[in-house]
Amino acid sequence: MARNVKLLLTENVDSLGIVGDIVNVRIGYARNYLLPFGYATEPSDELISQLAEKRAQAEKQLAERRAQREEMIGKLNGQELTLIRACNDQGQLYGSVTQQDISAALRELGFAVAPREVRLPTTIKRIDTFDIHIKVDSDLEADIKLWVVPDRELDVDEDDEMEFDNEGELIVKDRKPAKEEAPAEEAATTEG
Repeated sequence: MARNVKLLLTENVDSLGIVGDIVNVRIGYARNYLLPFGYATEPSDELISQLAEKRAQAEKQLAERRAQREEMIGKLNGQELTLIRACNDQGQLYGSVTQQDISAALRELGFAVAPREVRLPTTIKRIDTFDIHIKVDSDLEADIKLWVVPDRELDVDEDDEMEFDNEGELIVKDRKPAKEEAPAEEAATTEG
C-alpha cells in the first residue's frame, strides 16, 4: 500500500508550496486536509496549464512579501522594546512574558511579526534584559533587546540576605536603623 501520493496544489499552502506545485504528501494529510478543503487535486497537464496564471500571481505576491519582510528585518534589527509588568519585591513576575506579548508590542511599533516568529531563549519570568531572536523566514532574522521593567518602585533590602558561619550556623545580625547607630558612635568619640 502506498504511503505517499502526488497532488497538484490549487491554493498556496504554508510550509508545502504554492499554486501549481506538484507535491508528494502522506495519504492521511491529503485525505484529511488538502482534498476536503480544495487545496489540492489529482495532477493533470490540463490543470497545470489552467493554474499557470494563478501561479504567476502567487509568485509575484511571494516576491512582494519577501521584499517587505527584508525591509522590516532591516529596521527591526537592534530595536529595543520595553514591557512593564507586575512583580514581587524580588523581581519575579506574576506571569511570564510570552511570544504573543512581544509580537503585540512589536505590532504596536509597526512591525508585522507573528507570535510564532518570536524565538524566546528561555521562559521570561524576571525583571531583566533579554536578547530576543526574531526569525520570519529561514534566512531572514533579527535580534532585539527586551527590557522587562517593574510597574512600581521595588523595595529591595540588601540586608535581608542570610549569612552563615563556617559551621553552617545562621549569623543573627542586630536590626538597628542606621540613624540610631550614628549618635552612639559620636557619644563614644566625645567621651574619649
